[in-house]
Amino acid sequence: MSIKISESWKKVLKKEFQSDYFNDIISKTKEEYSKFICYPPGSKIFRAFDECPFDKLKVIIIGQDPYHGEKQANGLCFSVSQEIENPPSLNNIFKELKENYPAGERTNSDLSDWSRQGVLLLNSILSVRRKFPGSHRHVGWETFTDNVIKTVSKEKSNLVFMLWGNYAKNKEKFIHDNNHLILKSGHPSPLSANKGYWFGNKHFLKCNEFFNEKNIEKIKWL
Repeated sequence: MSIKISESWKKVLKKEFQSDYFNDIISKTKEEYSKFICYPPGSKIFRAFDECPFDKLKVIIIGQDPYHGEKQANGLCFSVSQEIENPPSLNNIFKELKENYPAGERTNSDLSDWSRQGVLLLNSILSVRRKFPGSHRHVGWETFTDNVIKTVSKEKSNLVFMLWGNYAKNKEKFIHDNNHLILKSGHPSPLSANKGYWFGNKHFLKCNEFFNEKNIEKIKWL
């Protein structure tokens, strides 16, 4: 399994990549991929970082772990390739996006265009065994991604963090106070959204309003 990550992140996260715990993560991940069918493909484990260079970073959306169905996970949280049927959470994200911007509509389920504009679509756990959600919690990915949150929030200012659901909200304690905007709501999954915890949060709109106030280029969500 090849491990690659963009050069801009290699510099910022050098301490993590040289740590014993990170070497342990890679060893455990390679073992999992050798014994079981796991997602995303090994070359896409760090895709969130490859698609969103550190110098462009503006928004962090935090997911839990990758989709565990066949061909769903593509290395970006909540995103799937266009030929794959939209998971329910992604459909609800698009419904909320439509409420924020009624004049337009997003149909592209591959969110890599968000990444290239500076949206880090970060799962806290970067891999999963097929059909077993949460199966790679033991690997140690959360230590790495928690440290990513600490580092970027310290190194950058005026970032927008979108924390959807209790799992993501628990990551708030790792965010350094550096003039960031922290947006919190329920998770877009039907279990949460249908109870009124997701729809109407206006996160996409609030994000761009914040950037407008700071004279930062807005995200083209559609």
